[in-house]
This record gives sequence, structure tokens and C-alpha cells, in this order.
Amino acid sequence: MTENVHAEEPPDAVERPEAEDSIANDSPAQFVRWFREVAPYVHAFRGKTFVVAFGGELVQAGALNSLVQDLSLLSALGIRLVLVHGSRPQVNEQLRLKGIPQYFDRGLRVTDAAALECAKEAAGEILLDIEAAFSQGLPNTPMSGSRIRVLTGNFVTARPVGVIDGVDYRHTGQVRKIDVQALRAVVDSGSVVLMSPLGFSPTGEAFNLAMEELATRVAVVLRAEKLIYLTETPGVLDSDGSVDTELARVDAERLLQQKTLDEDTAYFLEHASRAVKQGVARAHLLPYSLDGSILLEIFTHDGVGTMVVEDTLEDLRQATMDDVGAILQLIEPLEQDGTLVPRGRHAIERDVEKFWVAEHDGIIYGCASLNIWREDRMAEMACLAVHPDWQGEGEGDKLLRHIEARARASGVRRLFVLTTRTSHWFIKRGFVPSSLADLPRDKQATYNRARNSLVFIKRL
Repeated sequence: MTENVHAEEPPDAVERPEAEDSIANDSPAQFVRWFREVAPYVHAFRGKTFVVAFGGELVQAGALNSLVQDLSLLSALGIRLVLVHGSRPQVNEQLRLKGIPQYFDRGLRVTDAAALECAKEAAGEILLDIEAAFSQGLPNTPMSGSRIRVLTGNFVTARPVGVIDGVDYRHTGQVRKIDVQALRAVVDSGSVVLMSPLGFSPTGEAFNLAMEELATRVAVVLRAEKLIYLTETPGVLDSDGSVDTELARVDAERLLQQKTLDEDTAYFLEHASRAVKQGVARAHLLPYSLDGSILLEIFTHDGVGTMVVEDTLEDLRQATMDDVGAILQLIEPLEQDGTLVPRGRHAIERDVEKFWVAEHDGIIYGCASLNIWREDRMAEMACLAVHPDWQGEGEGDKLLRHIEARARASGVRRLFVLTTRTSHWFIKRGFVPSSLADLPRDKQATYNRARNSLVFIKRL
């Protein structure tokens, strides 16, 4: 096991980058809002393991330094990192310079003795480049004053691919076993683990491995929260050319069966789908050509690449006591501006079973409550709130449709709302102006005449 440590102590006073000063001075409110919005993701992923895989193409494109800075930020936020790099273009270049022919079959390199030596040299060079990037500690960058420990080791036992349909793959190998205990110990120590696409047999024979297979196996055995592939492709594209930001695994497998994807995208999507099927929470395909893509994918709602999950992460579910704090955060701004009736924590806790929440990737971004009067076959939808960042995307409509479906399932024939600010929104969705006398008597008795809310009713 080898170790590379950058242990430079931070100075007593670190000069802030000019860009940071510009952001804070130009729009302090925007900066504060952004920081608060990112906080739930930081909390959710602290202590979780991410496996990040990238090919030699990323290194060749000069994107390594910016990636390492982003990874250093993730490490500083408490995210545990395992990096798996590839080296195909570097191996190809060395073989070309030496005048050695290359052979591929079924997408795998046939690794003869000469190709294996080139693979070792290429892996060694990239390994040193990555360690050097982690050791920079450049002023005015996220690496300033950092302390990042990078560890490598012989965690992988490999076996030969063998002979398939008469083709002897020689020193091309497959992962036989990963030393999970040793790997987890290093990850738990807070060090960044760096793995090259090489494995060794119990007899000491070296094998050239596919980076994608190695990363998938590592993510599975570590039960990683995320497996992230940084690729030359933008992700899976829809028919209109836009990136499909989220795919359920079954949908990913359906796409693969249709064989309509380009070869590179299909290859990465196949490994991402396999990882999720075997227990990895989420697998991502991100373009390394977009600076900061890994940060944008992790810390924004929609991300910038394609994420594969066992089931889609958009979820509408009944609230629990654990959701009370998030509900209060959603509705408090609307209470303050008079859109919603003020409710205290006690009221939310008392009625929490009446609330439904909209959740994405563990973040609650919307809520609504449903109060039923069974004898009148009526129900009230109240406390409809959607976080500002999710407004305009149809999330309010999703909550409304869900509440309507729950009301119908309970035998309700009419759904009503009381509102002072959003009359037109409800009218556009089939609600009609009504009077206080049209409401259940119990609701009439508790009506707040000081607010003078308008009554709207929709037949279900």
C-alpha cells in the first residue's frame, strides 16, 4: 500500500479568491440562498461512499486538475471517495509509438506481453499525475490549505478472461475478488482510495482490467451510495436531444434491449444498471467536458447527466413525524406573507398523518394536507406548498392530482380549498368559486372571518 499526503498547514489568514468576493458582493442574498439549498445534500451525503470512475480520455483532455479540486471539496464535506481510473488512450499511444499492433475482440483488448507492459506504464503515469494533482494545494483554489491523503494498494485479485470462441485474451483479466475489509478500512479512515485498472493473481501474474467492470464491482462490494462514471458522452438522450436526467433501472434495461443507443452510452449504461441491480443506490453518467459536472449532479435538483436508480426518486408519500421540520420550512415563508394560515409545530405534529410530501433524492420539496368530512363526502386540500426552486415544473399539479386521487379513494365527491392569494391557479385546474354555506358545517364553524378566504370547490 502506498501513500501520498499533502499536509501543508493552512495559513492564519487565507486570502479569499476574487471570484468569491464578487459573488458575495454582487448578490449576497443569492449566495446565502444557494448555500442554504445545498445544505440538505451535504447533510444527506456526509459519511457516504462514492465511487468515481473516469477513463484516460479525461486525463488526455486536460480535465484532471479541475476534477481533483471538485473531489477535494467532496472529501472536505465528509464524503468518502474511491477513484478508479482507466488508461486506454495512453496504452494505445504507447503501442503506436512502439509500432506494436493492437487487437480488440468483443470490446476487450487482447493483452499480449507487450501490451501488458504498456498498460503498466500508462497506469503508473496516470497514478502519479493524480497524486500530484491532489498534492497541489494551490492558492485561490478549493485545494488551498488542504490535507488530502491518497492511498493505493493491491486490493484486487484477478483471473484471466481465458479463451472465448477461439480467441485467447492472454493478460486481459476479470475481477475475481476484492479485499473488502482492507478497502473499507482505508475508506473509513477518510483517505481517498485510488485504484488502477490492474489486478494480480495469487501467483503474482498481472492482468489488464476494464475500468468500468472494476468500478462496478468496487461500488457493489462497498454498497456505495453513488457510482459516478465521467464519460465523453453527455448521458442518455431523449428523442428531442435533451438529457434524460433520471432513469429507473427497468427503463434503462429496456433501452439497452432496443439497441438504439450509441455504443459508448450503451456500454456505460449497462454497467450503471448492473450496479444498481446489485445494490448500489444510484449510478450516474456525467460528461467530463462540462466543468464542475460532478458538483452540479450532486448538489442540484435535476443534475446535468443521467442517473439510474432502482425506482425513480420522485416520490409522493404520507408524511411522518420525521418530516415535520421540513414541512415547517416549506410553509413558514407562505405563512409570513399571508398566503397560508399560520400553524405551529404542535398543529403540524397533531395532524401529520393528514399531510403528504413530495420528495426527491431524500429532499422534501412540497407538501399538502387532506382533511376529510366523510358524512358530507367532502374534503379540504390545505397547506399546499412547493419550494421556490421546484415551482414552475408542475410539482404543484402532481400534489393536487395525488390529493384528488386520495380523496376519491376515500369516497369524496367534492374537494374544496380556501385561498386568499392563488384563486386563478385553482380556477385553471377546475375549481369553481363557491360560498361558505357550501362547506361542511364543522368547517363553517371554524372559518376565520378575519382572513376572509375565498372558497373554491371542484367536483371529483
